[in-house]
Amino acid sequence: MFKNDSVTLVGQLLKWGREQPNAPFLVQPMPNGAVLSLNWAEVVGQVKRMASYLRSLSLPANSQIAILGKNSAHWVMADLSIMLAGYVSVPLYPTLDSDSINYILDHSESSLIFVGKMDIDGEEWEALEKALPSALPKIALPLAPSISGATCWNKVIASNDLIEPVVLPDADALATIIYTSGSTGVPKGVMHSNRSMLAVCEGFQGAFNMTPADRMLSYLPLAHAAERAIVETSSLFFGFCVFFSEGLATFADDLRRAQPTVFFSVPRLWLKFYSTVGQQLTSEQEVLLESESPEAGGLRKAILAKLGLQETRVALTGSAPISKDIVEWYRKLGLEMLDCYGMSENFATSHVSKPGQVRAGYVGSPAEGVEARISASGELQVKSPGQMLGYFKLPEQTQSEITEDGFFKTGDCGVIDHLGRLKITGRVKDIFKTSKGKYVAPVPIEQKFDGMAEFESVCVMGSGFPQPFALVSLGEEERKRYQDIDSRGHFEKRVEKALVSINESLQPHETISFIVIAEDIWSIGNGLLTPTMKIKRPMIENAYLDLATEWFDLNKTIIWQY
Repeated sequence: MFKNDSVTLVGQLLKWGREQPNAPFLVQPMPNGAVLSLNWAEVVGQVKRMASYLRSLSLPANSQIAILGKNSAHWVMADLSIMLAGYVSVPLYPTLDSDSINYILDHSESSLIFVGKMDIDGEEWEALEKALPSALPKIALPLAPSISGATCWNKVIASNDLIEPVVLPDADALATIIYTSGSTGVPKGVMHSNRSMLAVCEGFQGAFNMTPADRMLSYLPLAHAAERAIVETSSLFFGFCVFFSEGLATFADDLRRAQPTVFFSVPRLWLKFYSTVGQQLTSEQEVLLESESPEAGGLRKAILAKLGLQETRVALTGSAPISKDIVEWYRKLGLEMLDCYGMSENFATSHVSKPGQVRAGYVGSPAEGVEARISASGELQVKSPGQMLGYFKLPEQTQSEITEDGFFKTGDCGVIDHLGRLKITGRVKDIFKTSKGKYVAPVPIEQKFDGMAEFESVCVMGSGFPQPFALVSLGEEERKRYQDIDSRGHFEKRVEKALVSINESLQPHETISFIVIAEDIWSIGNGLLTPTMKIKRPMIENAYLDLATEWFDLNKTIIWQY
């Protein structure tokens, strides 16, 4: 636990504001090409003024205040302002539909909402804005779309004094409610305190030796516990600078501007980097990367510079399994991919891979202060200093998810090796039974398709059928490339060859009968992916499983829906 038991996020903000007031903290690209760089003292000033305004509204004590918007400097300042004013922040994914937003606003009893940058505008934004509760007070962050009746952030900052007196939150009191992305069912509000949020940083310190000299790029949603822990909370704990991205169109430029020393991403983006750069290398260059010659060193530097990762010393991956081939390619570049694992319930951190201790397919060993065990049924159970206070308004479900001795039931199946490193083998609820009475865990099979860069998402299913089969969603570029039936021949041969290899590694009852190339793009918008780009298995099964009998009757190895 912390040497200072009263440490809080806003306390850390004030600390760095005193110790390094002129050091850059938040760097935000603007639509006109300009870059807004705010130092610690400037952030402290804006947070204090916004907190003063919030307190002047005389909201009920411990009120919940929502934040809707993409990652930005002002998103972080809104979060800190809420806490400094004595309230509780409720982050919302900017990709949520109006029904989900209103459900969370109602369930959380939010008294006000900050609205920031969104990916939608025009009629799409107008429809979402109309769906927001009209009586709910709104504060528009810079870069937000036009919001009728909203109070402007910049006007508040210009017209309010610094908050007095400064009262730091109780480290053990409720600080934020993180609503799960809801891969199954209705989202639950996961409650965290300042103590549970900051506890994860001790694990990062031991594993990655982070300092104020580090830099990170924030682009994965801050409404998710992982980005909140690894980027926002860590920056406040260690005092380093955070850069933001303008959007997909400028992501490469934003990454090169940030020159992150620590970079956290998901396997999909690590694969995208490889597809963009790695697959363009000649066979001679691939061989060269295996050597330690000066020429090889120059090639590695050139590749990393093109990606914006030449200063990266810690490369983190999480949220989903990553292919061994991709890990090996980055190793050739000098980047050791460090997997990490956690859930909203333990503030996204229970296991981390440490440099020099990586084992392929494993997500690392328990972070500092974390205990892990496998139950008799094969379920991973974790006790963590970052453990939630509970589910908001769900005391019975909270009780059912925590064992009598304080371990959280993760719902994941796993195995632990002799060094305590964890391998996730699937979800307890994902395991299905075929018509032959055999049980199949789909996740390990899905992981074997990671070598197929064209496959953006894979879902293995087959409950009640003789054998499992795989449903695949292609990336947008691949969909265009194979739109014409005549262009599919070479691709199908590669898929068939990969399928033979995968099936050879499986038990007979696990082998994949066929692969279906889905017609629809799986997205957050159509409800088939979570905001963190994981598949929503129940939704996909509901959408496609009725077609399975017809697919089995076709007796083909590869089936195109379009």
